[in-house]
Amino acid sequence: MKVFVIDTNVLLHNPRSIFSFADETVVIPLKVIEELDRFKRDQSEIGRNARQTARILDELRVKGPLTEGVKFKEGGKLIVAAGKTAPIPKEFSREYADDLIIATALYFKNKENDVFFVSKDINARIKAQAVGLKAIDYEKQKVTYQSIYQGYRQIQVSAEQIDTFYKAHTFEPEIKMLPNEFLILQDSKNDKHSALGRFYDKENTVKLINSKEMYAFGIKPLNKEQTFSFSLLLDDNIKLVNLIGKAGTGKTLIAIACGLHKVVKEKSFKKLLVARPVIPMGKDIGYLPGSKDEKLSSWMQPIFDNIDFISSTYEGEESDTFVKRLTESNMIQVEALTYIRGRSIPNQYIIIDEAQNLTPLEVKTIVSRAGEGTKIVLTGDPQQIDSPYLDENSNGLSYIVDKMKGQSIVGSVLLSKSERSELASLAAELL
Repeated sequence: MKVFVIDTNVLLHNPRSIFSFADETVVIPLKVIEELDRFKRDQSEIGRNARQTARILDELRVKGPLTEGVKFKEGGKLIVAAGKTAPIPKEFSREYADDLIIATALYFKNKENDVFFVSKDINARIKAQAVGLKAIDYEKQKVTYQSIYQGYRQIQVSAEQIDTFYKAHTFEPEIKMLPNEFLILQDSKNDKHSALGRFYDKENTVKLINSKEMYAFGIKPLNKEQTFSFSLLLDDNIKLVNLIGKAGTGKTLIAIACGLHKVVKEKSFKKLLVARPVIPMGKDIGYLPGSKDEKLSSWMQPIFDNIDFISSTYEGEESDTFVKRLTESNMIQVEALTYIRGRSIPNQYIIIDEAQNLTPLEVKTIVSRAGEGTKIVLTGDPQQIDSPYLDENSNGLSYIVDKMKGQSIVGSVLLSKSERSELASLAAELL
């Protein structure tokens, strides 16, 4: 019999993870229940997941004693293991939750079961494997970042085909393309001769993109990837934009510039809302020192830095005056993500920065709350994750790029070229 012993962090990551193991046996050690109880009053996503897990277990409890095992609809069963622990190595301690949970897994292994210890905690997996357990990550919501959808591709064509594309403004692709995927037509004999286009699935054609026509609050695209991003950010028909890129690629800057353009200039949206997850794994902003405004000022400083730069290029207006004018007119709001979760937000241009620090479930929660007429932009670098339980393959940003590609109202771009400085580019690439 296969037995999957679930660590606390898996349930805090996804409360419904217990239903992910087909017709096998899922074991939740009693220590996990105690740990979940510590989080249930938390107002962050962790607290919500702890409460959701408790509700799920309570529904299953009605079917019979959880300590004896309750069957799932899909097959398999769930056991809440109480008093079932095996002797642990002398280096372990019964004062540590991880060690007690591993001891439960060892108990089931000693009963000649095929046992898997499932945890999002790397160190816990290492400890489990060290005592002879099969230790695995929870991978149901994982993607392979190294082969993540880039949002564009390049093909070699003749100079005549490129010239014709510039004249006709359309190009009929011979390859299968996804909606809103971009195409670089590269002259096979001249590296400096190329053209950019975007695929429109309803018309089954690639339309020419002219970066010289793109401009938002003094900001222009500086390379092909930024040009693709502008195309999506300024298109009201695209309701979700995912911008992935390392530091210095300009993803946050161009997202804010385009958001301001759509709100202030075109008035296509009522408000620009910019938010960041405050602390990895959703801890509330209350963990930071100072008043709310002081906490926000510190944590949101990268956003204010980008707004400062935009204001300096836009008609030379002073940053403080610029921000104050937009804030007082209710056209821009900079907020911690904690304070916008759970709201249904209509007709707004929403930018979620540092989205790589969100779980797939958190990203789903945010995107599924989008009100009528709202556009959401997710930006982040999956290779720069602060959370101890997420990586480049399991974070919400990578997950949504992979799962939402091919949808007509969704577009994604992987930005790789740094535009900060030669030093910043070298640091991002070599260090």
